[in-house]
Parts: sequence; C-alpha cells; structure tokens
Amino acid sequence: MINLIGRISVFPKLPPAIARLHELAYNLWWSWEDEAQALYARIDPALWMATNHNPVRFLRNVHQEKLNQAAQDAEYLTAYARVMAAFEGYMNPPGGAWFDQRHGDKRGQLIAYFSAEFGLHEALPIYSGGLGVLSGDHCKSASDLNLPFIGIGFLYPQGYFTQRIDADGRQQAEYEKIDFAEVPAIPAVDQQGNELLVNVDLPGRTVYAKIWRFQVGRIPIYLMDTDVPRNAPQDRELSARLYGGDREMRISQEIVLGIGGVRAVRALGYAPAVWHMNEGHSAFLGLERIRELAQRNGLSFDEAVEAVRANTLFTTHTPVPAGNDAFDFQLVEKFFWQYWGQLGIDRDRFIQFARQELPWGPQYSMTVLALRLSGYANGVSKLHGEVSRAMWNFLWPDTPVEQTPIGHITNGVHTNTWLAPELESLYDRYLPANWQTDVDNPAAWAAVGHIPDAELWRVHVARKEKMIVLVRQRLQAQLRRHGEGPRRLTEAGQVLDPRALTIGFARRFATYKRATLIFRDEERLKRLLHSPERPVQLIFSGKAHPADEPGKALIQRIYQLSQQPDYAGKIVFVENYDMNIARHLVAGVDIWLNNPRRPHEASGTSGQKAALCGIPNFSILDGWWVEGYDGDNGWAIGEEREYKDEETQDEADMLDLYHKLEQEIVPLFFERDEDDTPHGWVTKMKAAIRTCAPTFSMQRMVKDYATHYYLPAAANSNRFGADDYALARELAGWKALMRQRWQTVHLEAHVESGQQADVGEPVVVSARLWLNGAPPESVAVELVAGAQVENGQLHAPQVAPMQQVGDNDGALLYQGVLTPESSGVIALGVRARPHHPALVNPHELGLSRWA
Repeated sequence: MINLIGRISVFPKLPPAIARLHELAYNLWWSWEDEAQALYARIDPALWMATNHNPVRFLRNVHQEKLNQAAQDAEYLTAYARVMAAFEGYMNPPGGAWFDQRHGDKRGQLIAYFSAEFGLHEALPIYSGGLGVLSGDHCKSASDLNLPFIGIGFLYPQGYFTQRIDADGRQQAEYEKIDFAEVPAIPAVDQQGNELLVNVDLPGRTVYAKIWRFQVGRIPIYLMDTDVPRNAPQDRELSARLYGGDREMRISQEIVLGIGGVRAVRALGYAPAVWHMNEGHSAFLGLERIRELAQRNGLSFDEAVEAVRANTLFTTHTPVPAGNDAFDFQLVEKFFWQYWGQLGIDRDRFIQFARQELPWGPQYSMTVLALRLSGYANGVSKLHGEVSRAMWNFLWPDTPVEQTPIGHITNGVHTNTWLAPELESLYDRYLPANWQTDVDNPAAWAAVGHIPDAELWRVHVARKEKMIVLVRQRLQAQLRRHGEGPRRLTEAGQVLDPRALTIGFARRFATYKRATLIFRDEERLKRLLHSPERPVQLIFSGKAHPADEPGKALIQRIYQLSQQPDYAGKIVFVENYDMNIARHLVAGVDIWLNNPRRPHEASGTSGQKAALCGIPNFSILDGWWVEGYDGDNGWAIGEEREYKDEETQDEADMLDLYHKLEQEIVPLFFERDEDDTPHGWVTKMKAAIRTCAPTFSMQRMVKDYATHYYLPAAANSNRFGADDYALARELAGWKALMRQRWQTVHLEAHVESGQQADVGEPVVVSARLWLNGAPPESVAVELVAGAQVENGQLHAPQVAPMQQVGDNDGALLYQGVLTPESSGVIALGVRARPHHPALVNPHELGLSRWA
C-alpha cells in the first residue's frame, strides 16, 4: 500500500509572447468578441469545447506544449496581436465612447444596477433565463457606451440547475458547485488589499457575504456569496442556488441582495447618484438607504423616502399580479422586527407601506415597496407599460390609468453577443464601416438591402448546418447517458433534414408560453412534417422552474411525442438550454415561433436575437412584437385583442397559426429559383434585420435609459442631496400638508360654449376652486379630454393647464380652451391636483379632485 502525503496542482505557464491571455480571460469582453475566443480555441479546439468555452478553466487545463507551440506560430501571434490591440482600443478609446462624447461632464454620476441574476456567458451558469440575460446584455452595452456603471447581485455557487431529460422525458435538476478558481472572478478588496465582507442581520444571527468582482469590458459587476467560513452551514447555503428554497430562503436572499447590496456598495467606496432596481427582488435596498439617511443625517422616514425616491429607478418585468414577489406579514415581522425602528417608524407603518390586497389575502409586496420608493418606474415594452399602468393604478387613485407614473422602455439585445460570426463578416462587407458602433442607427442597417440574396442565403444555410451538428451531438450525449446502443446513437446522428423548414421554439417553459399550442391539431401537424416536397420540422429547448410541475409536464409531453414514430427525427427537444444553445438556434432555425397567451409576455428578447440574425418571427402580437411587426418582416399569430376565456383564445390562435403556416410560410420558404435561393423568403429575412436590428438593440435601450431616467435621476440626486437634503425635507413637509388639507378642496366647472362645437372651434371651459387653506401655488388646475371608455377611464387623455383669471367669494376662477382637431364625442373633465416644482412626476401623490 502506498502512503500519500498530499497532492499538488500543477498549472501550465503562459509563454511571454502570449502572456496576456490570462489578463484577457478575466475580462468578459472576450465573451462577445469571436476573435478573442478563437485565440483559445485555436490552441486546443477539443479542450475549448470541453471547458464550455471558459478561458480561465481552459488555461488551467491546457497542455504546456500546446501553449509553447502557439507562442512560436507566426500566424497565431499575428491574430494574438490583432486581438490585444482591439482590446486596448476598446478599454481606452482614443475619442471616448458615447457617454464621454455626449455627457462627459456627468462622468462622476455613478449608476448602481441591482439584479438577482446576470447572464453573461454559458461558462458562468448563474442565470435562469430572460431576466438574467437581459441584465448581462445591459451591462455589456453600458460598457460599450462607457456609462459610469456598476452591477450588484448574487453569486450562486451552485448556479441555476443543469437540466437532464431522463428516458421518460422528465426534467431532472442537477446542481454542481462552481469552482471559483475556474471562472473569471476575483475577490473584491479594500484599499489595504483585504478581502471585503459585508453582513446583514437575519433572525437570531448575522450573515456574512464575500464580494466577488467580474470585469465586463469597462465596467465591474460585484456579486455576493454567503458561502464563507464565518457563516453557519444553513447560511452558507443561502446563496447556493438561484430561485431555490422556501419563502424564508427567498426573503433571506432578497435581504442580502437589497440591504447587503447597499452595504457592499459602501464598502467598495462608491457613492451612486442613481440606483436602478431590475425587478423587485432588490427592493429592500430602498429601506437600507432610508436607514442610512435616518441615522447619518437625522432625516425622518418621510424625508428619507423623498431623498431615496428622487434618484431611484424601478423596472418591472411581470405582467401578472401573481408573478410579483410578496410575503406574509408574519414572515416580514420575523425578519424585520428589529429593523423598522431604525427607520423611525413602527410595525404598522412598515407593513402598510408595502401592503397589497391579493385574492389570497393581504401581502407585503416587493413591487409595491419598489414603486413607493422609486421616483421613476418603467415596463419593458409599450404593451407591458400599458398593462403595468392598469395593474398598479390602485396606488395612484383618481389618476387616469394612462397617466399612472409608470413609463416603458422596450427591451433590446446586445448585438455583438448574439450576432453569428458569419453574419458579422457578411455585414462588415456591405454595411457602413462604423455599423458596429452605430448599431442603433436605422440608416446603417438600410444597406442590408445591398447584400445579394444568394450570399445571405448561403450564410444562413451554413449556420443551419452548424446548428444541426450541435443538436445531433447533444441528442447523442443524452442517449449515451440513457444507456442506449449504437442503433439509437446512429439515428440521433441523422435527425433533422437540412432542407426542411425548421421552426425554433426555445424559452422558459411556463404554461402561459403555450409550448404545446402547435400540437392541438396533430393531424395537420403530421401532414406538414411528412410532406415529401415541403417538409417541416421543429426544435424545442428550455427549462421549467424546478418547482413548476405544469411546466415540467409540457417538456415531458414534447419529449414523449418526439419519440413516437410519426414525430421521430422531425421533432427534437434539446436539453439544458443555455446561452450557447440559444446562439446556435437563433441563427440556425428558419423561423422563430413564439405563442404566449396575450398579454402575459412582458417583452421577450429571443425573437429580437433571431431577427438580428435574419430569422423572421412568427409570433403572437404580444411583448416587443407589437412594436416590431410591420407586416413585411415576419408573421403575426392571431388578433390584437382579448378573448372571453383561455380555451377560446387557444383555439383561435391555433387556427391562425396553421392557416399561416400552410398558406403563407411553407409555400414562401420552398419557392426557389434555379440556384435554390428562396428570394421571397430572403426578402423577409432582410426586412427582419433592417427593421429589428437597430430598434431592438441593447445600445438603443441603454441610451434610452440614460436619456429618460439615469441623467434626470442623477440631476435629482444633486438637487435633493444639497444643503443636508433641504429639498427632501421641504417636499416631505409639503406632501404631508397637502394630504392633510386635500379632503377640503372643492372644484366646480362648466363648458361655457355649450355642448356642441365644430372642428377647429375653441371650446371654453371655466372652473371655480375652493382651497380651504391649501396654498394656491400648490395646486394645478387642468382640462383633461379624451375618448371615454367603458370603465370610466379616458383613452389617450390630453391635458392642458387652465389659467387663473381671478377670484370671487373665496373661490379662485380658472379658464381653459380646447380646440378639437377631429370630429366625434370628446369626454371633458377638469381636475385639480397638488403641484410642486420638485415632484419627479406630477401624479406621484395620487391625489386629484375632479369637478
């Protein structure tokens, strides 16, 4: 028997000629630069695949001789020099990036962006889906534009689960602990070089979190990890898994994210001018900022709320009430009974501040908390903004739904991350030279029309073949795990026909996304799949939340159907959907299918990625597609309306889906010339690229955030923080006075010019206002006009200020004029509302008095 005294890990040493491969590996800039990734892949292609395209892990495992060979290869060294020069140019742009050129004087106005997950690359599996990938893309574009920006979140040592589909089609969740020595993470340190720890109090104990730094181009993301020796075993597991555990685990995670996140920002030495909450998971950050202001500056709770609201933005992503985080009051009391006193309030005020009445009882709502603590709020598409305003209008009573202070900025995608390299090369040849730095400019994409049809089609066919190879490899690996023999493995190596119209459906498997809608008429589907001249095939991929049994049942049904003789080889389910599979699918299928139950899709971005790669969308008019579809760049499923019940909606959408497939999509795809180029289809592809690539780019989105929210919030930060928060104190006192006096305000109005008018003829409206002690300068009187709808709300209300023209018997007299521009019935209203120049939104008090 051999006695061992230990083990030594021996790592390869980078030759001096390529020594900066280590530096490059620790900046996720490589994740959206194909040439940078190629530097590692060229050294050892098989190892690059085996490490899931992770350069840090790659450099720990590559053989020394392969590194030595690369360092002596003149062609490799030329590519290495070219990449490092591009990296230097990116990190230190000679003329500055967009933010420097437009807002260089605001360089010190830091934006702190909080998100529960960040999807940066498949090598870092700490994201579950769309929310995380959106956060990652947001950070990448913030880097491209050089915003003063940091990301704050959780580092989940076990990440999100690895999905395995067993032989019966059931989703199995496997968790594997991330080795931090093999990901591009470094411990955050203080000025003395000591690793940083922050702590929060949970019931009966203090929990500590280590901070890890990830460099994403020019900006850092800091992620907290509770798996540290100072914590008890159960608390070391607190950050182990994304969206895992019970309600106590959930609120604990959100306390660490929100309260611990603020403390991490302070420990790192930052003083943000803007705080952005991406979804409600981090809403406790507002409470921690209130605590700071109360204890450091002596502000009352109401005064601190005004200071916090002034520079806080909240982005909501959830279009249904049940999808928003909320906790039982008893659970909230258990975790916060020692905290609310530090805010200067009691238990009832703390609970009422975020109370929401739900069908199953009152709850402490993270979305209500976020909205109350944010001066700025937005949905993630035009339709989602409308849905959000209706859903949360109860927080602003007496305010028309359309004037509820929730705006919208439609989501986008990071172009360099999601554009296939072959298409990037093609665009380089035909688009303007600066298109990659000008991706949100529609004029740059107009040149897509110059690309020859046959050339674009050849690139697409190559991408399709590459996707099919990946799918076959994944299916074979799955079958090996199931213990299948050579015959099944050979069959898996032959699935999918490169000639067939290939429909892609890949996303989170939630029931509202209706993954199985296309199976409602299996006979029609079989005719499409088995057509000898015009065959069709479908590729599915996606994960269901481990606790979502209905979602997992959808996956099982699709997998089991794919094993039936009528569907085998023509329907496939690719397990363990991640960013790598997504990149292959959005650039390799022929058409992208999306059929959620309208209006439950807040935005969706997978279709935007597909359109960027020339893949037309075939989608319900929901989320972003309401804005994206123009009749020429893809297809719409169903009508833009509501139905009496879900069964009626499903039937109507299914019938339209099949009608368009059979009568429009399939015939157009197979209409070829003598060179086998489908010119009509390529016209659709070009239209998809030209219309969607600029409008739904992440660069456009982040510029919109900067212009509409970040810069105004930063200006507010300066105004409200000046003179020991004098404006916050003043505004809090004014709001208290207005709430106290508002019940005695009285308003009357009448139309002086009668009940009829011609187009272009002025309509004069007069009003009398009794303030009963409220200051006159604190009230605005407005004429509100619009088309009345059934629930008493005004559609597209137009607001015009009324002017004070005198006073009489204790009443102030006002007059306003409306000039109709079109015929029809116009509903008129006159309202008074509180007015103060420091209000972020004129309706934020939710107080109005209607005549």
